[in-house]
Amino acid sequence: MINDYRQFFKGKKITMLGLGLLGRGIGVAVFLAKNGANLLITDLKTEAQLAPALAKIKKAVGPVRFKQIKFVLGEHRLEDFKNRDLVIKAAGVPLNSSFVAEAKKNKIPVAMDASLFAELAPAGVKIVGVTGTRGKSTVTHLLYEILNVPRGQVSRGESFGGLSRTPLGEQRTLGGHQVYLGGNVRGLATLPLLAKVKSGDLVVMELDSWQLQGFGESQISPNVAVFTNLMPDHQNYYGSATLTTSQDPMELYFADKANIYLWQQAGDCLIAGPAVAKLIKNKIPSQLIVPEANVVPKSWQLKLLGEHNRLNIAFAIMATRALDVPEKVIKQAVENFAGVPGRLELVKEIKGIKYYNDTTATVPEAVIAGLKALEKFKGKIILIGGGNDKALNYKQYGKIVPTYLKHLILLPGAGTDKIKSVLPKNFKSKIANAISMSDAVKQASDLAQVGDLVLLSPGATSFGPPPGGFKNEFDRGDQFVKAVKKLK
Repeated sequence: MINDYRQFFKGKKITMLGLGLLGRGIGVAVFLAKNGANLLITDLKTEAQLAPALAKIKKAVGPVRFKQIKFVLGEHRLEDFKNRDLVIKAAGVPLNSSFVAEAKKNKIPVAMDASLFAELAPAGVKIVGVTGTRGKSTVTHLLYEILNVPRGQVSRGESFGGLSRTPLGEQRTLGGHQVYLGGNVRGLATLPLLAKVKSGDLVVMELDSWQLQGFGESQISPNVAVFTNLMPDHQNYYGSATLTTSQDPMELYFADKANIYLWQQAGDCLIAGPAVAKLIKNKIPSQLIVPEANVVPKSWQLKLLGEHNRLNIAFAIMATRALDVPEKVIKQAVENFAGVPGRLELVKEIKGIKYYNDTTATVPEAVIAGLKALEKFKGKIILIGGGNDKALNYKQYGKIVPTYLKHLILLPGAGTDKIKSVLPKNFKSKIANAISMSDAVKQASDLAQVGDLVLLSPGATSFGPPPGGFKNEFDRGDQFVKAVKKLK
């Protein structure tokens, strides 16, 4: 156990493999620089591409510290993975990265933001981790809301799971503990939470498969783990032809996800979806709980749409019950929870037409789940979809999705080409092509009538070159929201 994280980082030669533009890398870089690390940052993006990120780092650390950071941009070099004390890799670094291999060959530890935080956090900090192909963001944010019920909603001094509630941002009170959000959350780095957390605090983390690679390498798992489901995703990453392993891509994907529970201990808890529970072959030391959607009382007034969200709520209920949260507190938070931006988010209603942003629906199954949640609009939905390919199968998409749609507007990309190939011939007349998000929204608006619904639900990845590509799924959703708000 590290007693002082500042001493751990001070003077340590650290290479950051990947900076990015989402904000997590920026936060890690600022934290390391402020704590005296000898920092080298390398990214395949050029200085011009990373200009916004570099400006944020400079502003946060000041010009003197900024000059002390070494940047190697537009390339990676093997020499930057020698004679270093630590490598911190970004999410998405290839499994067979020659640079990670070089670091390991030179006996340099390789870590990730979230897992390194878990290693260095003070004793007594509880971690609740959430993963799954779908639903992890909703469950994570709902858990966070339940655990942050404002003071006054529970009796003064009442605590549950060792946690007395204070609103986010309010000063800690004597004997009270705080709840923090971390992991795969837009613009939020987890490592800097080391400067805030104290024994007894709780950190709720959304964890994708890449971040869980780091947990596996560190042989650590959250105290309370939620594993919602497992569907084909990121198959372009796990099925890369350059991988030397002969394993099935889905096996590799599950192996990373499984780190959320593999290193749990007696007294820990795993809440897993029914299909996930069947994949757990060996006995685990933690308690396994398999909730169903009927865990949610029918009398509760939910704002979230769809049966898939009822199951997401069930996961959050079981996790917070495991933390001894009173039922009245759970109920209040669940009924007040309106969802997470980019997940079946109602952006606006214009002239009797509703516009929904579901940009995080990056796999076919997510599109289908979203359409089922909007069942009452069946036949009145104009879907904006498509994009680039993650080596996914669209067979079910072709059978189910057209039955819900009035029109389908497709953004360019290899994923779009696969979608077109599975659509029935009698549906072809309802398909339109768009060259950009603004074009797609304009076409949808022109086609829509009173009572219709326009839904961004891509079923494909956002990355790739323009015009079909975006910086990330959030950029794609932001562009949709911006285009909708320009409509009159």
